[in-house]
Amino acid sequence: MALGTIVLVEDDDAIRRGVVDALKYTGYTVHEAADGDAGLTLCLSVDADIVLLDIMMPKRDGLEVLAELRKARPSMPVIFLTARGEEADRVAGLRLGADDYVVKPFGVEELIARVEAVLRRSAERPSAMPTLEIAGRTIDFERREARLTDGTVRALTARETEVMQFLAANRGRAVSREELLQKVWGFDPRGTHTRTVDMTIARLREHLGDDPTTPSVIRTVRGKGYALASAGEA
Repeated sequence: MALGTIVLVEDDDAIRRGVVDALKYTGYTVHEAADGDAGLTLCLSVDADIVLLDIMMPKRDGLEVLAELRKARPSMPVIFLTARGEEADRVAGLRLGADDYVVKPFGVEELIARVEAVLRRSAERPSAMPTLEIAGRTIDFERREARLTDGTVRALTARETEVMQFLAANRGRAVSREELLQKVWGFDPRGTHTRTVDMTIARLREHLGDDPTTPSVIRTVRGKGYALASAGEA
């Protein structure tokens, strides 16, 4: 039985062939595309568990593919494959809802470990709390949606849902950026300098209509991290 189904969109033939062979050898079913247009069509037609997406591609770049994919499949896990000098693009990808990124040149073992980590987090989402009511909003963890006070429904990515679930499970205390990196992203926070957590919180606040200057849902606890507003505050 296959471990899962992966869509790989990568225009470099050598890299694509090597990644496909390694993933298939590990036990995954892989569908591949060599440009952005074909990749988007594949992403929308295949019932995949995760997408591996290059940024710099002909016809349509990875950021465009992700933006379109998020409209149709907002919770699809996506890992970007990026060149070493594409930091701005990586930041843009994270803001669009990418779950992780791997910098080229990368080792196959690292890539497979990242895939396994994202898939594991997707499979291990808590089911004990299907919804959360907070400050007039309703977060549906199973549907990965947020219903706002005016009735508007906003789709959340898999990573955004995981962050909200972790904060909800630890409601009443501040959760540090390091803890979120370790528990949600699966990163070792030691020596890691990244704005990934802050950008994800910023996106969540935007989705929830939560004023970043005076947030009523996700509070910033100075020197400690982030915390969901308590029942009394909400």
